[in-house]
Amino acid sequence: MSKPPGPDDEQRYQAAISKDARFDGVFFIAVTSTGIYCRPSCPAITPKREHMRFYRTAAAAQESGFRACKRCRPDASPGSPEWNIRADLVGRAMRLIADGIVDREGVEGLASRLGYEQRQVRRLITGELGAGPLAIARAQRAQTARVLTETTTVPLSEIAFAAGFTSIRQFNSTIQEVFAVTPTQLREARARAARGRAARGGRRVGSRGKAEAPGRATLRRGTAAGMRGVPGGSSPLEIAVRLPYRPPIDLERMLGFLAARAIPGVEAVEDGRYQRTLLLPNGTGILSVGAGDGYIDCELQLEDLRDLTAAVQRCRRLLDLDADPQAVTAALAASGPVLAPLALASPGRRVPGHVDGNELALRAVLGQQVSVAAARRLGARLVAAYGKPLERPEGTLTHCFPAAETLAAADPATLPMPRARATALTGLATALASGELSLDPGAERDRAEAQLLALPGIGPWTAAYIRMRALSDPDAFLPSDVGVLEALRRLGAVPAGVSRAAASRAAAELADSWRPWRSYAVQHLWASIERENQS
Repeated sequence: MSKPPGPDDEQRYQAAISKDARFDGVFFIAVTSTGIYCRPSCPAITPKREHMRFYRTAAAAQESGFRACKRCRPDASPGSPEWNIRADLVGRAMRLIADGIVDREGVEGLASRLGYEQRQVRRLITGELGAGPLAIARAQRAQTARVLTETTTVPLSEIAFAAGFTSIRQFNSTIQEVFAVTPTQLREARARAARGRAARGGRRVGSRGKAEAPGRATLRRGTAAGMRGVPGGSSPLEIAVRLPYRPPIDLERMLGFLAARAIPGVEAVEDGRYQRTLLLPNGTGILSVGAGDGYIDCELQLEDLRDLTAAVQRCRRLLDLDADPQAVTAALAASGPVLAPLALASPGRRVPGHVDGNELALRAVLGQQVSVAAARRLGARLVAAYGKPLERPEGTLTHCFPAAETLAAADPATLPMPRARATALTGLATALASGELSLDPGAERDRAEAQLLALPGIGPWTAAYIRMRALSDPDAFLPSDVGVLEALRRLGAVPAGVSRAAASRAAAELADSWRPWRSYAVQHLWASIERENQS
């Protein structure tokens, strides 16, 4: 997909004047007279136009010598929706950097996953965004470090390495440069604020209330000595994070979608919260998400604090929190009479993603030609036989979904499913385990789909479903899907009585007018079937 047009400086200025929160995270405003940078919706008085500079990323503003505004916390803005839309190198790189790949593997690892030389990756990213991959990763580390410094009792020396810094000196200088205070002053300021709230009868830090700002985290239980990777640690640390998004959001339907597909032992939906286990780069974890007051309330249990950045980003992909629902709704509402009523009736519709592309792909194969309930049962049997048990189960959460390496080594004859599907599953697992097929956030979507279709037992429906959910492609479409075709028939958009092949062709032609948001169109069509079946 080509680079989408973005706002020009005049449009950015108008967004700043109107305090338009839709643009938070899309660009940042630096003020030359104060030396700070803000999000467009910052409540401070709008500076004069000649004092304003506009940047695509927080890292670019920081590279130009500006520090983050302490009032609007621009580093805690929602992510830009541009990076999921784009399929070029810069878009792929930004998705990988957000997942923490530079912290784990360096720019060399980033370039290797993108299939380009390091010099070319640096040149393209810096040329377009005004900051290179190291600077963008550094800005992300600063945000993680600030969250942990202000809201946990983890020693600052441990926070430095947990956030991805390579030395204490680098950690100290970055915090000083970005926030104009030392890490110690950052922690002391937060403690004073907490004491002030307590004196006024306010909520304590750590309560699930408005005491925490959007995008902030707080230690819920455990101490630094309870962290793996911290001397003497053995128990996981639980951190509560507020995840910002651009409203509106139909979280109820999202949780219902996930609940219908939840595999026992790995996932659960209870009391309006979705919970699941995580297999992260440095250990296992557990997440729990639910509705907050203008944010998503996310609780994480992590064996290793270095996984915080990856865990948060995977939660965001799971719930499609970086989307711009108003832009999607406007486009679909203008696409014609078929989808317009659905889009306008549910403007907060999101596309459920996933926390692990490999897991989603393997589960998609399990769900081929069977009902959602049957796929859940198959998944539960597979997890019981091959899943990784948690050292500390949490309620009904007992296992992580089997890794691709584990299933690649399994004998298809022993898997609890028909032989043809078992062979397809192990074939896919082998391709994933070997690295021949990549479904990480920076995967090249067209190439991944072609590779999937080349594997035995994987057809167009499965490949498109994986593209939509595992790769967070906003423009994937499933023209042969039973639910899509049934919804279109009920809407009178596809004639009844024609063959499935003819109906699929008609659906594909109709969907051309829904680009580049066909994944959202699929969710609207599926949701319409869910509502009618429930009524």
